Amino acid sequence: MGRTAMEVGADGVAIITIINPPVNSLSIDVLNSLKETYDQALRRDDVKAIVITGEKGKFSGGFDITAFGGLQGGKSQAPKPGYVAIEILSDTVEAARKPSVAAIDGLALGGGLEVAMSCHARISTPYAQLGLPELQLGIIPGFGGTQRLPRLVGLAKSLEMMLTSKPVKGEEALSLGLVDAIASPAELISTARRWALDILERRKPWVASLYKTDKLEPLGEAREILNFARAQARKQGPNLSHPLVCIDVIEEGIVSGPRAGLWKEAEAFQGLLHSDTCKSLVHIFFAQRSTTKVPGVTDRGLKPRRIKKVAILGGGLMGSGIATALIVSNYPVILKEVNENFLQAGIGRVKANLQSRVKKGRMTQEKFEKTFSLLKGSLDYESFKDVDMVIEAVIENVSLKQQIFADLEKYCPSHCILASNTSTIDLNLIGQKTKSNDRIVGAHFFSPAHVMPLLEIVRTEKTSPQVLVDLLDIGKKIRKTPVVVGNCTGFAVNRMFFPYTQAAVLLAERGTDIYQIDRAITKFGMPMGPFRLCDLVGFGVGVATGKQYIEHFPERVYKSMLLSLMIEDKRVGEATRKGFYVYNDRRKASPDPEVKNYIEKARNMSGVSVDPKLTKMSDKDIIEMIFFPVVNEACRVYAEGIAVKAADLDIAGVMGMGFPAYRGGVMFWADSIGSKYICSRLEEWSNKYGGFFKPCAYLAEKAAKGAPLSTPLDQGKARL
Repeated sequence: MGRTAMEVGADGVAIITIINPPVNSLSIDVLNSLKETYDQALRRDDVKAIVITGEKGKFSGGFDITAFGGLQGGKSQAPKPGYVAIEILSDTVEAARKPSVAAIDGLALGGGLEVAMSCHARISTPYAQLGLPELQLGIIPGFGGTQRLPRLVGLAKSLEMMLTSKPVKGEEALSLGLVDAIASPAELISTARRWALDILERRKPWVASLYKTDKLEPLGEAREILNFARAQARKQGPNLSHPLVCIDVIEEGIVSGPRAGLWKEAEAFQGLLHSDTCKSLVHIFFAQRSTTKVPGVTDRGLKPRRIKKVAILGGGLMGSGIATALIVSNYPVILKEVNENFLQAGIGRVKANLQSRVKKGRMTQEKFEKTFSLLKGSLDYESFKDVDMVIEAVIENVSLKQQIFADLEKYCPSHCILASNTSTIDLNLIGQKTKSNDRIVGAHFFSPAHVMPLLEIVRTEKTSPQVLVDLLDIGKKIRKTPVVVGNCTGFAVNRMFFPYTQAAVLLAERGTDIYQIDRAITKFGMPMGPFRLCDLVGFGVGVATGKQYIEHFPERVYKSMLLSLMIEDKRVGEATRKGFYVYNDRRKASPDPEVKNYIEKARNMSGVSVDPKLTKMSDKDIIEMIFFPVVNEACRVYAEGIAVKAADLDIAGVMGMGFPAYRGGVMFWADSIGSKYICSRLEEWSNKYGGFFKPCAYLAEKAAKGAPLSTPLDQGKARL
């Protein structure tokens, strides 16, 4: 149980410390304890002023998110609306007749910052992080943040901080007016004590931030800023209502006064807490944190080994992206290519990736030079004698990869991890000509590798737990979310999503407009529709991976000649400026009426005819016919044990394929619809359009019982 503790010094300053490790989250216990301790400090005659701080260098990471599940499911009693924001923070802390100062170190996020803002001044360390990230979870700040932040930093900056969930560091917080002074961690408490006494003696201003108005624009100007923010929010999240609710609540405080704003905030927070968006985003929050817990691997007490040097084979798009991700995180890298031209092209790609960071202001020129110096080129294996890990990123060719792994075994030290970035090929096949199968592992990055957040770690039955622990550690250090999956064709992400494009092609051949399909899927929340994605990835990749699926899952693949016919006419996607769309000089995609001819040809070759029903599909039907086969395949992947947890598949889909996080991932979304409905729809289509739609045994069994497809995720301690 979290709590607060109070210590009164000889100077008459009470230090109230928030204690709830590891980040001093604000559970209901902590908040109740804060009120009791505060009331006690106000009653005591020997207390002149108050400093609020957090134990062990962390002010507070915010409200305890683990409590959300209980509140949403009605298992735990929610505090009455306004209890924290109004009774505790406004009417007890801010309205107190004794001044208070927040002494901020480490984190003051969400509820933590809201507690600090209700004090009469704030002192921070230079690198403390202050922010209101609530919108990431589908809710809004609920302890007065929507009212106090605009009054402290101005409307435009407060909207940016809330709508993007980006924190600011202490130094910037000072320039914004969010904190009043900066102190080193060693001086923090003594500075805060003196400041509190100075407020008491009126040597420093006594400010109730809820009633500050000097940073707020006149009403007309404020409305313009709010309307601009609304337009941006609608553009960036057309399916999301909570950013608009946040803006409405801020506006209420400006128009009707801060007290009215607090009540509107309390009411809106309660409504959003029970929304599907909040439930989905909270699920993703915990799912992301649970990917590093792998039964039988991470519970054995193994420590990750130090990886001092990494080699990458292949400097193409993937290899150069992986090299960029590694050197940016301070790993020295050797990039090997087959000839000087390819090598220089690969090094050039890495350089361009880094220069793009410099251009965007995310890297200094000095840091660029230091980072780029970590990359060395090579045309042979001589420099592989002391590498700790090799990542192979060459083309998807089985015999080439087998040859490479046989060579690596000869040239690399015996402890070296041998990883492949293959996206579909079975790792047992790749390692067939080596004796080192215990150190062969898949390190599957997603393109562009230095940008996409997922790292799919693929294990075979022979991969050693130590190698997996090492790779989980590397994933964390290069700021990726690592997901450990089993070995099969396509692994988890590509296998789960192979029906995505195939379902789209099936619909197109039977009469659905391809551009309507893409529009419906982007409206649903995907970054792009299946046909636009095909263009981006390139048809060659589509055909190569398609062959893998035809070979391994022949009974449930939709075979079409569409891509092959287009390749014959040198239409291979965005790279040739012609695919399902045509592209101008700026790579802007426009529909192409010519595509109809290819669909017509493919339809004749498949021996199917136009189904009038499918020419007049609603967006809802399109979404179901494209995504229910994905759910079906995800169920197979889960039932086969390729994924340890259904939540891992949710994260894999969100971070690898761009499935909308606010829908909670493929399995979570499917459970919100219900296994019975999904199964009955698939059966109906299977009878009409063939085995591609046939529900798998796992899905059919869950549907028969009306049971969910996933088991609930165990939620560890977290905060907001």
